[in-house]
Amino acid sequence: MKKAVLLLAAVTVMGLSGCASIVSKSQYNVAISSSPEGAAFVIKDKHGIKMHRGTTPQVVTLSSGAGYFQGATYTVGFSKEGHEAAQATLDSRLNGWYWGNLVFGGLIGLLAVDPATGAMWRLDERVGQVLEPLPPPAVALVEPAVQLTPVASPPSL
Repeated sequence: MKKAVLLLAAVTVMGLSGCASIVSKSQYNVAISSSPEGAAFVIKDKHGIKMHRGTTPQVVTLSSGAGYFQGATYTVGFSKEGHEAAQATLDSRLNGWYWGNLVFGGLIGLLAVDPATGAMWRLDERVGQVLEPLPPPAVALVEPAVQLTPVASPPSL
């Protein structure tokens, strides 16, 4: 009897929860790097709201979801003196554990829990960017000014 109750409880929990929410996560540690190191970076969400700023290398925690059935998208802007500014995009993608709801019968997890918590999405664990050095400033070539010297007039006769 105890085994039947435990089995029923396990099936109920799996049916009422999200598979990705149980096995996976909705917050990811993302390593931000650049070459050369020491670049300033700003992370903005898809609405342009600043989520984080810092200096490379650094690890930040970002949410994989951006709303019900919406994955997060982030833009990471990099800048460093003497180098061209650059951007990288971090897009969420479908978490494979989300499909575990079909196998384990978690209809509520499939349609409610995982989409609402963002656990149906995953993020890459690293974003990096190579910053190109700026070209050296152009040197303007200026011809030297020609100095005119007065010529003495010939003696008059």
